[in-house]
Amino acid sequence: MPDPYRRLCEQAAQRPPRLALVLGSGFGDLTNRIQALESISFADIPGMDQPSVAGHQGLLIRGTWAGQSVLVFAGRLHFYEGRLWSKVVQPVHIAQQLGVRILLLTNAAGGIRDDLVPGSLLAVNRHIEWTEPYCWRRPLTVCESPYDRALLDRLRQAARELGISLPTGVYAQVTGPCYETPAEIRALRSLGVDAVGMSTAREIQTGFDLGLACAALSCITNRAAGLGPGTIHHEEVLACTAQAGAQVGDLLERFVTNLNQRAE
Repeated sequence: MPDPYRRLCEQAAQRPPRLALVLGSGFGDLTNRIQALESISFADIPGMDQPSVAGHQGLLIRGTWAGQSVLVFAGRLHFYEGRLWSKVVQPVHIAQQLGVRILLLTNAAGGIRDDLVPGSLLAVNRHIEWTEPYCWRRPLTVCESPYDRALLDRLRQAARELGISLPTGVYAQVTGPCYETPAEIRALRSLGVDAVGMSTAREIQTGFDLGLACAALSCITNRAAGLGPGTIHHEEVLACTAQAGAQVGDLLERFVTNLNQRAE
């Protein structure tokens, strides 16, 4: 085990972080709100690599935020980068091993539902995973939602306290790296999907299977393919998350503050 990661694990054992937060595309500046105790590169963590996608720093930070002991993954790995799924979900395993009880993921997503325009936020309450080959040929199975109802309520309460609109909805994960076609978006819409992206569902399902309470917050950065003007570009995604960063940071900070006040 590399020395930086060993030290982080030893320190976490003394004060286990209660919450793990994964920061999606373009949300790296939120780390400025955290009092960092240790910060290490993904490359120094067994089973992980540095992200190759712009907007993902590739740092693991142990620290405090609003009085809460937290573990923050600034960036994530994606299947479309050529990573194995085991590496994509490795942060969730690390969080669970270090004593985390709550997993909160953020992501950038394309809006499918009519009210989900760029800059709006969505609290995910269910997901569809479209990451297997020829997934459209398989019948959909309705499973228990891995999203914790109490955490969802706390996210929405934090939004109400700040005057932020935070509807709930269904998120679909696709593999990428190409953005979806208009035909794929029509298919997802017919299945009741509200937003689409290239992360989160597998990570959340892994967390749920490991016994963590899970939640996810999507920042809508663009209208999905065929629903808006022009071509979708990653630069557009990063520009929108940068613009929404302060609001997302305020929301997460209020959520963490309330979580600390209502700790069991």
